[in-house]
Amino acid sequence: MNSASAPKLKWDIFCNVVDNFGDIGVCWRLACNLASRGIWVRLWVDDVSPLAWMAPHGHPSVEVIDCKNGLPNDQDHVLGDVLVDTFDCKFAINLIAIQAVNTLATAENGTVFEKNQQKSPPVWLNLEYLTAESFAERAHTLPYVHRSGAAQGWTQRYFYPGFNERTGGLLIETDLFERQKTFDRATWLNQVLDSNQLSFSESTTYISLFCYEPTALEALIDQLATRESPTCLLVTAGRATAAVKILLEHKKHQNSAYLLPEQLSILYIPQLTQTDFDHLLWSCDLNFVRGEDSLVRAIWAAKPFIWQIYPQHDGAHHAKLDAFLAMMDAPESLKTAHIAWNASALELEIDPHMPRFPSLDLLNWAQSAENLSNKLRLQADLASNLIAFTALG
Repeated sequence: MNSASAPKLKWDIFCNVVDNFGDIGVCWRLACNLASRGIWVRLWVDDVSPLAWMAPHGHPSVEVIDCKNGLPNDQDHVLGDVLVDTFDCKFAINLIAIQAVNTLATAENGTVFEKNQQKSPPVWLNLEYLTAESFAERAHTLPYVHRSGAAQGWTQRYFYPGFNERTGGLLIETDLFERQKTFDRATWLNQVLDSNQLSFSESTTYISLFCYEPTALEALIDQLATRESPTCLLVTAGRATAAVKILLEHKKHQNSAYLLPEQLSILYIPQLTQTDFDHLLWSCDLNFVRGEDSLVRAIWAAKPFIWQIYPQHDGAHHAKLDAFLAMMDAPESLKTAHIAWNASALELEIDPHMPRFPSLDLLNWAQSAENLSNKLRLQADLASNLIAFTALG
């Protein structure tokens, strides 16, 4: 849908930050994407602190509302034209309840202010988690009618991002590929490397590491340490940095003489803005990513990547991983790498034949990543699909 013809609606996006900043990362990108198309956006979030480093300059058309202590009383509680609960967040129902109370109170006083009148219920969506599993196609845009409470009789619809035209698509900025074309990898990497007395080299393999605590991390480090060509591992702030440091301390404890070889450099990089995180992925020869937001960014980077899914106790993440690898038609070596990277210590103990981590096959993986990116960029994007759906609704 052409953004110029999109209706200039008012949108409320609701975000509950659970952990790891993936929720707020997706919500901020979505809010900015919509705002760039002329839409007025309020982002209601219960932890605004990640935005200080993720998006320090904000966006002039996105109003961020701090809900740390619940929905604030000093805000305009009039509902937007579109309500988007993200990842089963329950904030919208609270806002609906507040407006219902306000409307009732003003009606009892004999004066119903125009701002408290809702001509018709807004379009109400629940933006779901990204998956390549087939149920996403079946459940996409299905309705859910609220049978009780302040929203009794209102219809909420499930909206599934996804990897084909039968789903809601993926988040992507309208100018992303133009920015990629003008991006200078060497210049950006030199800025990062300079603080560590290093400089960019075409002969070095650059690998980014954004992960939880994969059991295969030691196998990866050991493999990188034995490569003949120089490798630079760029470790993101937070859990990835903690995991690598703990591992190296453990190896040092086991062998006091343990040292990393000269051909392997490990750099711990500070928290990055969303823009610079994209730059990191564009710059590296291999990207380890985790969760949802960074997976999509790795796809658009069109560089080899390995995805670590957020582990679930019931093992449901394995079905999700299998569906994704089948969708992307991954080569066997890349499938093996993903399975090893997502295996738990218990699974490795139960299955001694499961690979700890296979050899890097960057040339083969690069072609696979490029094919996937080229295929997915042809489908309609998530923001455009949301706009089109709300216009129809």
